[in-house]
Amino acid sequence: MTIPAPATTTTGEVLAAKTPETVGRSPGQLMWLRFRRDRTGIVSAVVVIFFFLVALLAPVIAWLYGKDPYALYGQDMPGLLNDYGYPVLPNGGISSEFWFGIEPGLGRDVFTQLVYGIRTSLSIAVTATIIATAIGIVMGIVAGYAGGKTDYFIGRLIDIVLSFPSVLFIIAFMPVVENLFVRPDEETPIWLRAVTLVIALTIFQWAGLARLLRGQVLSLREREFVEAAKVTGASPARIVFKELLPNLWTPILIQSTLLLPALVTAEAALSFLGVGMIEPIPDWGRMFRRGTEIYQNDITYLIFPGVALLIFVIAFNLLGDSVRDAFDPKLKR
Repeated sequence: MTIPAPATTTTGEVLAAKTPETVGRSPGQLMWLRFRRDRTGIVSAVVVIFFFLVALLAPVIAWLYGKDPYALYGQDMPGLLNDYGYPVLPNGGISSEFWFGIEPGLGRDVFTQLVYGIRTSLSIAVTATIIATAIGIVMGIVAGYAGGKTDYFIGRLIDIVLSFPSVLFIIAFMPVVENLFVRPDEETPIWLRAVTLVIALTIFQWAGLARLLRGQVLSLREREFVEAAKVTGASPARIVFKELLPNLWTPILIQSTLLLPALVTAEAALSFLGVGMIEPIPDWGRMFRRGTEIYQNDITYLIFPGVALLIFVIAFNLLGDSVRDAFDPKLKR
């Protein structure tokens, strides 16, 4: 009886059998494949997209809901607030007409305030994140590639920015701006507050990314592909945009996804401290501040912005971790 010889396989066939999905795929496709397998990342992305859609469609949501964030329903409609200014109905006045209740005192609708508050906080945070990321990219690449005195001065500037007490500076900076541009008998324009907040947040957030990219560029500029580009006569601009920058998108994207929720909480904290957005603009931080004043008699008003901010920050941080793991699985914990 003849026993058949075992089938032999080549090394390439073994590797192909082990990794059939990775063959012939680009780095971007592999990143997307790893990200799709991360259920936490997918759920976090859905939550984050939901918040952005709410912010973009805030006017449409308010129109469909039939309420306005600035209208004083409690004062215009009798029977909603008691003699002390608190909702007559339990749980902050939650009803089929006012889904999240009404604000004590002024009687504004809490649901539309929350929806427009998402719009306000995300608008400021996204703008500051984009500008801070752009500045961080430029400063980090210039410092790492130029070296010498340029690297020294940019490095010292980064150290100063990172060591500066940003919150105390912004608290002291906001009244100075108002005194310079607004007369005592005038109200502070909303656009001035928003622009000042974006500038102040940007000033203190670009340095972290710049320091990270500086270290990356210091390592990359000694690599063979950069030296080969120099030998062929490539200009510094071409080396930066064609050789260095494509290798830096991973840390840039990761840092940006982690920076945005930090700026959302920072904007809310500044509004809570009274140096952010002011009345009557809906804002998460201003809602927190109002909630701390009336929580003993109406805890419901404080719950909604707190839960919304908590869910957003956790979802975005988990999304940032998932994106980092998808780009570089070696960093996965």
